[in-house]
Amino acid sequence: MTEPTSHVEQAVQARIAAAKVRVQAAAKRREDLAAARRRGLARRHAQKLRHQAENRNTPEPPGGVSVQAHAREAGTPEDGDLIP
Repeated sequence: MTEPTSHVEQAVQARIAAAKVRVQAAAKRREDLAAARRRGLARRHAQKLRHQAENRNTPEPPGGVSVQAHAREAGTPEDGDLIP
């Protein structure tokens, strides 16, 4: 015959089962957040590449000053220049 389980043993088993459910729910939540993060990073990266491609194809405005010319006028070092 099987021994009847005590009230305390039943309470312990219920707490163990509830803990397992919480752990599984937390793991699922982490997986969902990680998947959403990966999708968001991929979307932002694609958007960045689109913007870079658009900027490459956009001509400089008429009468506009290039960034390098502006840097020379401001006295800031350009790429490759050493700061004295």
